[in-house]
Amino acid sequence: MRKSNHIVVMSIGLCLALGLTSCKHKEGEYHSVVERIEAMSADYDSVTVSSTPFLGEIETLEVHVHGQRFLIPESKKQIKGFACTECHTGSLEDLPKRRKKKAHWDIKLEHADSHTMACTTCHNPDNMDQLTSLTGSQIDFDYSFRLCGQCHTQEYKDWSGGAHGKSLVGWAPPRASMTCVNCHNPHQPGFPTKWPVRFNSQVQKERE
Repeated sequence: MRKSNHIVVMSIGLCLALGLTSCKHKEGEYHSVVERIEAMSADYDSVTVSSTPFLGEIETLEVHVHGQRFLIPESKKQIKGFACTECHTGSLEDLPKRRKKKAHWDIKLEHADSHTMACTTCHNPDNMDQLTSLTGSQIDFDYSFRLCGQCHTQEYKDWSGGAHGKSLVGWAPPRASMTCVNCHNPHQPGFPTKWPVRFNSQVQKERE
């Protein structure tokens, strides 16, 4: 009895082994998703996809942040009235004190309290065409994300990896991402509270 059971077990094992080694499946049937991808992409080795044609007329520059290389839109060409030194020929302290409306009268700084931030916290008073870091180093307007990254370290890291911020185009390389100032107003970076587009009256009735 034991001998017959042993023979049965050996027979089953042999069948399974033969089944695994001589597996035949119909065309279009695969054992795994990876196998299917490899089979269906065999004829596309020479095909490449690029997002470059979709950038259109957007002028970009390449940056290297936290080991990542990607494209960002040029900022200075989007700033009205740049270069600043066309009007700011001296330092902020040297500007005449006039009673009439100032050039930047419509800018309200709501980034931090007045004891923490002022215009010269970010703008270089000795060269208005440059921003300034907390240590006094000059930062080009096109690289203003370096200024933001001094305080917003986690968002800066997430942005460099592609987890924070919006893409200029699609998923295909080269990667092109918006910078901090493309989405946030640097003087008032917080987004205003918004109501839903549609008011759900049914939910309101249920709450009552």
